[in-house]
Formats: sequence, structure tokens, C-alpha cells
Amino acid sequence: MISRPRRLRYNSTLRKMVRETRMDKSSLIYPMFVREGENIVEEIPSMAGQYRYSVDRLPYKLEELERAGVTSVMLFGIPDKKDELGSGAYAQDGIVQKALESVVKRFPDMYFITDVCMCEYTSHGHCGMLKGHDVDNDATLELLAKTALSHVQAGADMVAPSDMMDGRVLAIRNRLDENGYEDIPIMSYAVKYASSFYSPFRDAAGSAPSFGDRKSYQMDFHNRREALKEALTDVKEGADIIMVKPAMSYLDIVREVYDSVNVPVAAYSVSGEYAMVKAGAEAGVIDEEKIVCEMAASTYRAGASIYLTYFAEQIAEYMDKGLIG
Repeated sequence: MISRPRRLRYNSTLRKMVRETRMDKSSLIYPMFVREGENIVEEIPSMAGQYRYSVDRLPYKLEELERAGVTSVMLFGIPDKKDELGSGAYAQDGIVQKALESVVKRFPDMYFITDVCMCEYTSHGHCGMLKGHDVDNDATLELLAKTALSHVQAGADMVAPSDMMDGRVLAIRNRLDENGYEDIPIMSYAVKYASSFYSPFRDAAGSAPSFGDRKSYQMDFHNRREALKEALTDVKEGADIIMVKPAMSYLDIVREVYDSVNVPVAAYSVSGEYAMVKAGAEAGVIDEEKIVCEMAASTYRAGASIYLTYFAEQIAEYMDKGLIG
């Protein structure tokens, strides 16, 4: 035989030399939950090993991440009070705004991204303003733009709208540009499916809707071509990075989007993926380390160049060990 593919699998040095998919710590983003209060490090029951932090405790985790080599975080705010207008999302003294003002100057080498949405802040738990029992798309755009601007004014390096309202990328881009923030990038949750994989996050952020569901604005998980329409629309509106969410069960979509857009593609390995791995490892039926490495590699292999994951710190450690990368 002339063709012997096994020749290039003979030892670990050779396998790494010819590896097609390569990863770097700089591509990892760690999602963090910040809440009101003081001296709080509160474990999330449905996400073992993940915590809600008060602003004063946030620096301790950021220092830990920096030591591991994870230098990008995504902040999610958990306010004490909610109302129908989600006013805590865009308040100058909102929880995310206070967190940013507290840590940005202290951690100049960290890159701070903020989730822009209304669901954590509205009393009804939906991602926008209501008109009866429906989310009013166009009325929500103004509040999303105000929220994004307030985050940037507080020190955010990038904003990431996750609400799935039509036209929100353009509304945010225009508002940032009008206020002199032309250089602030937008990472759009362009392809966000209405997924059951989000359940632990809703526990973590207290963002479950009080009635109905989000299927009228998040995508139907049966659809593929619609994902491309959403991604291409957001690029046209000014998105600098396109995100696919969730990751694990949607790697076909990651590849389709990667092949269709001319901007970087991110994938969010969501709370349900994390919780399943932790539960399986706790039950002794899977090897957590190996599963986490395989999940990450498959996401990059599909076309993602940015990986949002609650395992970011562990993956950085696995990279140091040479288990992945």
C-alpha cells in the first residue's frame, strides 16, 4: 500500500504537527454572573462550580482567570429589583455598569464583554417590552441601544446583544456611533435557538419568563437556512462577530455560518451543556477532562474561532498540559 494515513498518527509529536484544528487561550470567553450585594460568592445549584459574585468579590475571580490565561469575560447582571421596562439594564447605577466601573481600570489586560438583553431586568422575564402578551420588537430597540451605550460608557470593550429582536444590531451600531464609539465591536447572538439547553442559565440569572416562552423571537431548532438569513442580516447591520448558540447540538449550523459570512464566528457552549457534563462526571459515567476537550475541539473544528464556555478556565489548564490546543 502506498497510502497509509496511519503514518501521520504514529506518536504524539507527529499528531500535533499535522493537527488541522488549533486553539489558543485568547479565543476563550468566560461567562460570569454579577449580582447586587456585598461579600457574595453564591454557588448556582444547577451549575456546580459556577457562582454569582457581588461586585466586591468579582476581582478575586478575575485574578484567578488571569493567572490561568483567560483574559476575556462576558458579564451578565442580576439586579435586586425588576420592572416592566427593565430599567436596571440601562441605569447608570445598574449592576453591570457598577461592575464595569469597579474592575476595568484595575484589570487593564482583561477584555470585558457585556450581554445586552432585557430578560434579567424585566418583571415578566421576556427579552423586550410587552404589548399585551407579545414582545414589541420596535419599542424594545430603543432600550437595547440605551443599554449598550450605558455599558460602553461604563467601560465595556464589546457589547453582545442576545435579545433576538429584528434590527437591534443596527440600532445599537447607530447609537454607539452617534456617541463617538465607532471602534466598539458588536458580537451579535445572531443565531440563537429557542433551546432547552438554557434551563440552568435561567436559574442562574433568574430570567425565566413568567408566562409563555421565547419561541416568537428565538429561532426554531428545526431550521437551518433561517440561521444564515439571521447571520447575514446582522453582518449587513454592522455586527463584527456572529455567534451561534447553543454549540454542541448545533455544530452543523456553526459550519454553515462560517462558510457564509466574512466575519469571525463564535459559539456559546451553554449552561445545559455544562450541567450535563458535570452530572455525567459526578455519576462516574464519563471522563470530564476528556469530554470537555473533545467538545471544545469539535466546536473549533466546525468553524468557530471564539468559544464561550463555563469550562474556559479548565480548558486553559488542559492547554497547558498539552491535552488540547
